[in-house]
Amino acid sequence: MPRIAEIEGTPNRNALKFILKEPLTWGITRSYDNAEQAKDDPLAAALFDIDHITNVFYVDRWITITQDGGADWQDLSRAVADPIRAAPAADAQSAASVAEASTAIEGLSPEDQLRLDKMSILLDEEIRPYLQNDGGDLHVMGLEGNILSVHYQGACGTCPSSISGTLRGIENLLRSIEPEIEVIAV
Repeated sequence: MPRIAEIEGTPNRNALKFILKEPLTWGITRSYDNAEQAKDDPLAAALFDIDHITNVFYVDRWITITQDGGADWQDLSRAVADPIRAAPAADAQSAASVAEASTAIEGLSPEDQLRLDKMSILLDEEIRPYLQNDGGDLHVMGLEGNILSVHYQGACGTCPSSISGTLRGIENLLRSIEPEIEVIAV
């Protein structure tokens, strides 16, 4: 049963980050944009049962909840605390979880997988820590030629700066190893 240690604001005024004393997962991200996507995840499903919740994103010892802007955070944070506390803490990471977390994208050539691996290292070192600090993350969706598709998660998913400034920053950083790369958000 994860206990909430701290609640932090994010650059997205419609998202709050809950820091937990026990982990929910071991490095595996869970991101849901609606109740239908969350139906097989008891924690996320319980959170979507609360009015105004539009996104649930969690990994390790934190969870970011995004609302539609129609609720007072003071009231909403009390409502989401019960499902968070009722969730089971993470068990040892299973082989299925490790497989699910793989950065490999099906159908890539060995050369493109190598390119993607190099980009992922740079993203892991230079981008993800900042996004995660703000209650979000990004997931690489695909690499086709010189176009890298990413999907913002958590607080970053609806934050206006992630679609403009942050996306351009990511593209500029990746161009240090892939000069022709174009990064798009999907």
